[in-house]
Amino acid sequence: MALLAAIPIYETFFPKNHSLKHKTLDIHHSNSRISCKKITPTNATKTSSPSLQETLVSPNFKFEEYMKSKAKKVNKALDDAVPLQNPLKIHEAMRYSLLAGGKRVRPVLCLASCELVGGKEEAAVPMACAMEMIHTMSLIHDDLPCMDDDDLRRGRPTSHKAFGEETAVLAGDALLSLAFEHVAAKTRNVDHERVLHAIAELGAAVGSEGLVAGQIVDLCSEGKKVSLDELEYIHVHKTSKLLEAAVVCGAIVGGGVGTEVEALRRYARCVGLLFQVVDDILDVTKSSAELGKTAGKDLATDKATYPRLMGLAKAKDFAGELAEKAVQELAFFDPLRAAPLHHLAQYIASRQN
Repeated sequence: MALLAAIPIYETFFPKNHSLKHKTLDIHHSNSRISCKKITPTNATKTSSPSLQETLVSPNFKFEEYMKSKAKKVNKALDDAVPLQNPLKIHEAMRYSLLAGGKRVRPVLCLASCELVGGKEEAAVPMACAMEMIHTMSLIHDDLPCMDDDDLRRGRPTSHKAFGEETAVLAGDALLSLAFEHVAAKTRNVDHERVLHAIAELGAAVGSEGLVAGQIVDLCSEGKKVSLDELEYIHVHKTSKLLEAAVVCGAIVGGGVGTEVEALRRYARCVGLLFQVVDDILDVTKSSAELGKTAGKDLATDKATYPRLMGLAKAKDFAGELAEKAVQELAFFDPLRAAPLHHLAQYIASRQN
């Protein structure tokens, strides 16, 4: 497949004389939970040193070009992974949501972390596709009347509005199962133990101690008084876990050693929480047209959010602190190789939809 043809790591984006040796040390699955250091407006410390953006980012790195290139590869791979075939209706529904656009942040994080530790892009493409399949499943199910009951997603009617509730549920189910099948069947030139480790990581991120845990606690908390600690639990599980899995799984299939994987896990935990804090901020500061989904929905359903519990100004400060902490975790790596993940953290912090 032309899409999976080997290309030199960052050849388009970095000077050709930069190199990083591929590491093949074994890593072992760990059930430990590693979180970024908790930062709140009251205990955050300020520094007068040069900004991390000034010290870590290569001026030669072309972030927009990088994002477009990676998204194009992911979109082509997703199109190939879900062909229009019988039963026609279910595959139409799967493709309707999966190929509806979007920023492809999770797949790009997966590819970037793979290449950061010395892996080849093609090794992580199946896992990157799986991340987007699972993310799309979560959006389809989250929009259902029995969940968040939303009519708009990525600028057009949600799956259940376009195909009916029954088909939407089945489309989400099919994408979830396909994600694991795709990784198992399509991953090439990666040690089998690493593939199994990555699949276990992904499964944990989605299940009853991951995304589902965050979703059920979120549903049960509607209309109730929620503390900041409880809100963090919801969002670490509902949003951050899958972003964390994208980064960690990319590093695993890329050949990362234990210290690299765990540094990236801490980075991803902060970025994942950052994504949700920014989402909460945008929900109260942007219109439905700007967001491509229904704005003000959290307020209408009486959900706890960071702006609601902290105030808008402090929520914005918290987002900035999370972005800074995430980038600090990248100091373990070569700055040039870490530039994509640095820019992704800044992009997530400053996104407008």
